[in-house]
Amino acid sequence: MGVETTHEVPEKPTPARHEKDRQTFLGRGSFFQHRLGPIRVVLAVCGLVIAILLGIFFVSYGSKLYQNWRENRLLYQATALLQEGKLNKAAQIAREILARHPDSLPALYILAETAERENLEEAVSWRERIARLLPKNPESQLNFASAALRFGKLDLVREALDRISPRDRDSAAFHVVAGWLARAEGNFAEQEDQFAAAVKKEPNNDLYQFNLAALQLRSNDTEKSENARDALERLSKVAPYRTGALRALLNHAVERHELTAADNFAQQLQMSPEVTFGDYLLCLNFYQKLDDKKFRLLLERVKPFAARNASDLAALVQWMNQNGLAGDVAKWIDKLPAAQVSSPPALVAVADAYATLKNWSRLRRWTRPGPWGDAEYLRLAYEAIAVQHLRSGNGSSVKSEFQTLWQTAEELSEDEPERELALARLATKWELGTQSEELWLRVEKNSPMRREALDNLRQLYRANDETDKLYQVLQRLHESSPNEAPITADLARLGLNLDRNAERSYQLAKEAYDRAPNEVNCAVTYAFYLHRTGRNAEALAIIQTLPPDQLHDPHAAVYIALVLVEGGHVEEARDYIAAAEKGEIYPEEKKLLEEAKSKLIIASVSASPAESPASPVRATASP
Repeated sequence: MGVETTHEVPEKPTPARHEKDRQTFLGRGSFFQHRLGPIRVVLAVCGLVIAILLGIFFVSYGSKLYQNWRENRLLYQATALLQEGKLNKAAQIAREILARHPDSLPALYILAETAERENLEEAVSWRERIARLLPKNPESQLNFASAALRFGKLDLVREALDRISPRDRDSAAFHVVAGWLARAEGNFAEQEDQFAAAVKKEPNNDLYQFNLAALQLRSNDTEKSENARDALERLSKVAPYRTGALRALLNHAVERHELTAADNFAQQLQMSPEVTFGDYLLCLNFYQKLDDKKFRLLLERVKPFAARNASDLAALVQWMNQNGLAGDVAKWIDKLPAAQVSSPPALVAVADAYATLKNWSRLRRWTRPGPWGDAEYLRLAYEAIAVQHLRSGNGSSVKSEFQTLWQTAEELSEDEPERELALARLATKWELGTQSEELWLRVEKNSPMRREALDNLRQLYRANDETDKLYQVLQRLHESSPNEAPITADLARLGLNLDRNAERSYQLAKEAYDRAPNEVNCAVTYAFYLHRTGRNAEALAIIQTLPPDQLHDPHAAVYIALVLVEGGHVEEARDYIAAAEKGEIYPEEKKLLEEAKSKLIIASVSASPAESPASPVRATASP
């Protein structure tokens, strides 16, 4: 009997059942929504924050990456343009970089390089910014010093060199820059020392060898001069130094009247591919001394060449003016087309020729038409000089016309250093004392021209016996060139003579002697200091070390006579007094000479010849 199996039949869905199931489902959904809602909010907020942070990060970092990429690309372009010689475009890109990054060293380097290649003074400011960003980097300081030196900013050069640490100063580059600074200050002994130190550090550097040899060629030391000549003859066969070496050798041979050697150097120089018009003038200078026929042939060959260029024409005319050929200039100019002498360089050179000839009427006619463009101030100055000489006997009217013309020339040159310098030189040449003093005082304010201005003021005040002004100028010279022993000695000696700042004068006298004990001026000044401070025996000992042939210079003889008289060397003192009386000495030295002569009279009366001490100085005949 089988078991009956039954099957449960599913209930047929009804609308009511559907509603019940829906409510049950909705109830469960509401439960899950209630449980998951806060989590989703937190996750959503966290995701949003992360997205924002990532966005900020990528925007910021990506922007920085882009900026760095763009800056590097610009630097690459600027460097390539610099190498191609497209300086303006390279500088423009570098300025764009610098506007965004003011301390960008690569951009500053590019701007400094482009300015130096174009010989622009702004190179100094770019090099200064680099030096201030890298204060402990000696190369940056030396580059700054070199740029400042090129444009005559000597105070900035000293500042840059002072910032270099002592341990970095014994380098060839430092010695070279210090040497050029010494030259700018007029201290040639210091320049030689610095150049020699550079060669010692880098003996195989041809540039350093050339700098030193060109300087030592004229040395009084025979060995130095011969070594310099050998070095220059070697360098005359090395392309970069060929013409420079030949110029130096030619000048030296002419000065020493070595005519055969000079002729050889002159021919080599004229055949050099780098020959300049200035080199032709140098050869003219030689041939004028060697052979008048050869000189005239070369001069006639150079004239047509010079007439093609206004600057060359002016240079040749000026050379002829300075070498006794102003008369030839006047004849030559009459044969030239007016157009060739219508520009300022030639106009000025011709005016100088007429002034040199003292042909004042011709000079007045030459300067009456105007204007002369940028040289208008010189036209007025030459016209003023012509007026002054043409009407020298007409009193106040001439003075008024001269002053009006000259004042207008000064006004046109005001705040223009090059013009002021040209006008100051012209005033000095024609002995316009008041005008030259005023102009040199103005020129002195310009650093590159300061030394020339001070030297001219020194000569002016010495000639006029204006010792107060002279002492002030010597002080300023010493400040600008503190290591130049002869200037230090002059300042000390004048201070001792005028009884100015005695302690400082004593200190300067010793300082000058310590620097250059074999320089007669320095040694005599120190001996004078010792004499004045009651140490006459030490002064005598110093005199014994000096070359006898230099002691009879009238100025030196005054001080030596004083020391000898004080030491009882009566007869020897007479010799030096005689030497001083034969020459032109300064007013303050005349007072010292009278003092020596008074002491000599007293010493001659009180001392017997037998008791006179042996001479400490090997006497020589007075020149």
